[in-house]
Amino acid sequence: MVWAVVAVVLLVATAAFLAAAETALTNLPRVRAIALVEEEQKGAAALLRLLEHRERILNPVLLLVLVCHLVAATIVGVVARQYLGPIGIGVAVLIEVLLIFVFAEAAPKTYALQHPERTAIFVAPIVSLVAGFPPVRFLVRLLIGLSNVILPGKGRRFGPTVSEEDLLALADVAVEAGEIESDERHLIRSIIDFGDTVAREVMVPRPDMVAITDDSTVAQAMECAITNGFSRIPVYAIGEGIDDVVGIVYAKDLMRAMRDRLGLTPVRPLLRPPVFVPETKRVAELLKEMQARQRHMAIVIDEYGGTAGLVTLEDLIEELVGDIVDEFDVEDPQLEPLPNGDWRVNARMPLDEVNELLRLDLPEGDWDTIGGLVFNALGHVPNEGEAVEIDGHRLRAERVDGRRIGRVRVTRARRET
Repeated sequence: MVWAVVAVVLLVATAAFLAAAETALTNLPRVRAIALVEEEQKGAAALLRLLEHRERILNPVLLLVLVCHLVAATIVGVVARQYLGPIGIGVAVLIEVLLIFVFAEAAPKTYALQHPERTAIFVAPIVSLVAGFPPVRFLVRLLIGLSNVILPGKGRRFGPTVSEEDLLALADVAVEAGEIESDERHLIRSIIDFGDTVAREVMVPRPDMVAITDDSTVAQAMECAITNGFSRIPVYAIGEGIDDVVGIVYAKDLMRAMRDRLGLTPVRPLLRPPVFVPETKRVAELLKEMQARQRHMAIVIDEYGGTAGLVTLEDLIEELVGDIVDEFDVEDPQLEPLPNGDWRVNARMPLDEVNELLRLDLPEGDWDTIGGLVFNALGHVPNEGEAVEIDGHRLRAERVDGRRIGRVRVTRARRET
């Protein structure tokens, strides 16, 4: 009886230790272990080595936990049967549930969740020794091999993967807990979206480009730069149109030329070679390229080689940190709430931003902007005031400039009460 009690206590204690180890090593992120190593925390290096190959230690730990539970339950059942007879089986089940649930599962796992770093550092050396013990390692591989024969699952990467949605959910939780600010959460979202954004989505479209011909004088180019507030202006060959951009003229070069009294000379000698990028180029790659080449402007071309627009370094940075507006910028608001609950939206605003900010679910497709959605739905250039119903929402072209939609009025679908 005494030996049975001692054995059960040791088995439950071992199971509790291993349960705490499993919880701590599963829930502690590897990046946190790296931070502990950088902080020179004692035992952090051993912990990091374990987390680099988490799959090698979790299966042995789970196997030993199961063995401890089964052996302890068997001993309790045998002893209870011997001393209490048939009724002892019921008593044994009750005792096993209390012992295993409270002392071998709930208590150690709760502690490990509350103190993951301390627990992980404490258990790391012992778990490493146990997981590397040859008989245990051989038995685990044998059982896993048998399970693969019964339930084929080879080729699947071990462990959970973290998706973009998971990262955003973690950021939401951190905001609610007060660990980060909402602006920081928005920055995280921008960084995630940045990797999927292409040049076409951030460029200044061709109709909005301000450009001059290569026979323009320095004075004319300077006047254009001052009027529009630009430090760089694309230059195209006269007679060829904006599809034949031959260079970029810088306001600094123009000022030097004006100082040297060259205002009546053509801008051709001042041109700098342009950078051309396809409209499908990812902005993350484009940002690195523009930094490496020390260029602040690139001409975006379509699949036919024509000019689709231009993109600046500022446009790329704004994708991460939001609009950058200086004291000389005068822009209409992208979104404007109206008294009756409608919204007035800039037609060039990306559709995914409209959906996110207004909590809509407007369909996305070959178009990038809400104006493009209206064009696609109507199938023609709308007249000012013309509207279309999409998913129960009413989109009205409130301002039309020539063949372009300037403003769209969004009326949400009215829910029946």
